[in-house]
This record gives sequence, C-alpha cells and structure tokens, in this order.
Amino acid sequence: MKKKNIIIWAIVAIVVIIAGYFSFGGGQKKASGKTVTIGIMSGVKQEDAIWKTVAKTAKSKYNITLKFKKFTDYSQPNKALTNGDVDLNAFQHYAFLNAWNKANKTNIVAIGKTFITPIRLYSNKVKNVKDIPDGATIAVPNDATNESRALYLLKNAGLITLKNDTDLATIKTIAKNPKHLQIKELDASQTARSLSDVTAAVINTNYAQAAKIDYKSAIYVEPVNKDSEQWINVIAANKKDKNKQEYKEVVKAYQTEKTKQVIKKQYGTAEITAWDIKLK
Repeated sequence: MKKKNIIIWAIVAIVVIIAGYFSFGGGQKKASGKTVTIGIMSGVKQEDAIWKTVAKTAKSKYNITLKFKKFTDYSQPNKALTNGDVDLNAFQHYAFLNAWNKANKTNIVAIGKTFITPIRLYSNKVKNVKDIPDGATIAVPNDATNESRALYLLKNAGLITLKNDTDLATIKTIAKNPKHLQIKELDASQTARSLSDVTAAVINTNYAQAAKIDYKSAIYVEPVNKDSEQWINVIAANKKDKNKQEYKEVVKAYQTEKTKQVIKKQYGTAEITAWDIKLK
C-alpha cells in the first residue's frame, strides 16, 4: 500500500511539473505572441506584396502576427492611430507627418524608415534639363507638401534657388529664377495631363503610373539627399508607444534584405529603400 501511495504521489508531482512547464516555461513562447495592427492605404498591390513578406518575417522571427487595416483617404490612418484603432501606420513621409501633427495637435512619431519614391520632372518637348528654354512653363503640384518638394527638385536641378532656411518652399521663397520660368500650380492629379501644354511637369510617381508614363523617361529625378530626407516614408506610432518592443521588432522585420528584394521586384528603381542610405 505504501509503495502504491508513493507511485501515486510521484505521478501527481510529474503532472504538476508538466503543468508548470506549460504555464510558465515551455508554453511561454506561444503565450507571448503579439498581434500588431498596421494602417496602410488600400488598392496598392505592390505594397500588399511587400507587407506579406514583412508579415512572414515578423511571425517567424519575432512571433508577431501582423494584421492590416486599409484606408482609402490619407486623412484616415493618423486619426485611426490616435484613436487606437490601429497600433502603427505606414503610409506617410516625414513632411506629411510633421504637417499633420502641427495641424491636429497630435503626438505621432516616426519609429522606422521604409522607402522613398523620388518625384520626377517629365517633358514631351525637351530631352534634358539644360535644354529648358528661357520663359518656359513648368507645372508643379499645388498642395503644400508636394509643391515644396517640386520646388526643391527644381532647385537641385539647377533651375532655381530658394531662400535660406526654407522649410516648406513656395513660389514666394524662390530667391533666383535665372531662366524666368513660369511656375504653373495644378492639382497633383492633373500634372501628368498638362504635359502637352507646358515645357515640363513635376509629377508624382503614382500619377505618372496612372497616366502610363514610364518613370525612366524623366529628364530629372529627385536626388536622395538632405533636401529629400523629409520625403522618406516611415512606420509611425503614438509617441507614448514608440519604445514598445514589439513595435521595434515590426520595424526590424521590415528593414531586411528580403524586403529590399521584394521592393526592387515590385517597383524597380521607382522606389528606393531608405533605412540604410547615407544622405549627402
């Protein structure tokens, strides 16, 4: 009887140890898995392919499950982040984020760089920036951030100079215009259509693609330098959450060689990974 009791207690002890293992040890890895919801823009198949790769890396390397909430309006993802409907978002560059925080009194911060899509200057009339004649008309987007970006492109192309300490460039901040260029402000979606009416136009890549304009036909491409740093896209979080480990791991899952290869496959050189570039 005593031997039987010893066996029973031994079995009980083993069961307790196994239960403890799964509660506090061996089962911990599974229990510690996190789910992170990211707000992105809908309708972009290339981006879906990129995030599919990132999600696989996040799951396999960090045991993080990524979920996505898609938006159709650029005013929505930051509102969703502030309201807690998503944990992170990935759709905007530094300039848009800074302008949003200022206008809406929010505390959203960038926690990791993703890519930059250089804006380009196109023309049906000249083949080289140097061939743009005196008095030529150049179309630029008329919204604040894209107009500033377009004017910085013209500056880097050597066509104009801007006043010192210019943050958000406008026509009024042009310091020198040696070719007496006429800057025509248009809705960004109309710049591609203006090519037949102007000497050249600064066109965002998405609108160039929609108009079936080969980005390789551009006569000038925005250089990736200190001027263009503000146009680098980012993964963003609420400031209070910026140091959360799982969010940092999402960034790490994005910033990999595998992601870089997928971006190149999806966009060619139209989009450039930005987390490892040196800005001059």
